Amino acid sequence: VQLQASGGGLVQPGGSLSLSCVASGSVSGINGMGFYRRAPGKQREVVARFTSRGKEFYRDSVKGRFTLSGDNAKRMIYLQMNNLKPEDTAVYYCNAYTDRDYWGPGTQVTVSS
Repeated sequence: VQLQASGGGLVQPGGSLSLSCVASGSVSGINGMGFYRRAPGKQREVVARFTSRGKEFYRDSVKGRFTLSGDNAKRMIYLQMNNLKPEDTAVYYCNAYTDRDYWGPGTQVTVSS
């Protein structure tokens, strides 16, 4: 499975950004997809993901601000990020899991005035 993400960038606090990710390769075995992030000096953490049952999961700090959506047929997912805060600054990674995790190359999101 190969993952290609796009989006991200620099935005002021309170602004919005979006991320998208498309999977290719052996996509039939994908059980779920989502986005993770790693902030400077911190461990990678889940942001939002689809579970194997197609349910959405969000970490508490992004609930109500971030929205995950997807096009299963195209194996694409989208993350709309609103009301961004400086603590959302991180490298964001697209993830897909089958019997193992696959990771995209990461895209920078910077929230700063």
